[in-house]
Amino acid sequence: MNVGVTATGGNGQTYTIASGDTLWAIAQKFYGDGNHYKKIYEANKAIIGSNPDHIQVGQQIVIP
Repeated sequence: MNVGVTATGGNGQTYTIASGDTLWAIAQKFYGDGNHYKKIYEANKAIIGSNPDHIQVGQQIVIP
């Protein structure tokens, strides 16, 4: 497993936001295409808030 990634009981994994991360970069890492950042954002809107550009170091998000 990668640093910051843990398995969840559901269909996805959890990922802990690190310094310098963007949803685009996280989507690129997990899906091979940054355009899938919207999928990650929609699954984590309650955690991230209304602006997908304002993720915080230490937040734990689900990678659907």
